Amino acid sequence: MVQDTFSDEQPDQGSELIATAAQLIRHARHAVAFTGAGISTESGIPDFRSGESGLWNGVDPMAVASIYGFRRNPAAFYEWVRPLTHTTLNASPNAAHYTLAWLEQHGYLQSVITQNIDMLHTRAGTGCIYELHGHMREATCISCFKVFDAEPVLARFLSAGEVPRCPVCDGVLKPNVILFGEQLPVRELQGAQEAARKCDLMIVIGSSLEVAPAGDIPLLARRTGAKLIIINLDPTPADTMAEVVIHARAAHVLPQIARQVELMT
Repeated sequence: MVQDTFSDEQPDQGSELIATAAQLIRHARHAVAFTGAGISTESGIPDFRSGESGLWNGVDPMAVASIYGFRRNPAAFYEWVRPLTHTTLNASPNAAHYTLAWLEQHGYLQSVITQNIDMLHTRAGTGCIYELHGHMREATCISCFKVFDAEPVLARFLSAGEVPRCPVCDGVLKPNVILFGEQLPVRELQGAQEAARKCDLMIVIGSSLEVAPAGDIPLLARRTGAKLIIINLDPTPADTMAEVVIHARAAHVLPQIARQVELMT
């Protein structure tokens, strides 16, 4: 197992790690990426825990981001999520997202499993994505369950600041994101679990692996024989199980790895 950390100011320290990660990707039969909030911070989307930018700072998650809280007081959810909605709808993929799309397009990556709701993998061009925590492409009425395109719904919300309502029954519209107290989407979870069982290499990027059950996916891959590459600013519970651990920014590291993969062809 090769483990170390390096910073942008000391890139030479990571050359061995970059090379080893590239070799693992180049020789994998079935590689899968698993991504968390850390892959999107370079796109301006804050994560949920880090320092001043964490989305949970100053709020009670169960009050603003649980399905129970949403049903009781949807206005509190929308007030909390409004800045994130504006940021997400206007965000662009960064180098890490584009690198994963490149790896998939060139046959080195079979799929991406993500905890993110920001849809940046889709915008970057990745085709096979399992969105474990949902997305903001659609919104569903919690009364009549009719599904709507979320973009115009959220655009009106950002403009007027009012809780979005169903034009059919006047029920409250909820973006198709998974809140606390909701089960993960069955098809997405089953697809992700199957991908984890099939893969012989999982690249974990920007995830603390602390949110279950999504965070258990890399452990499932490891138990079924896959090797792990972990790229995250902070240590994770799976670091000791990984072949390569790089504590650095994904948008800086992934393109370097991809360039090494390309040189090996």
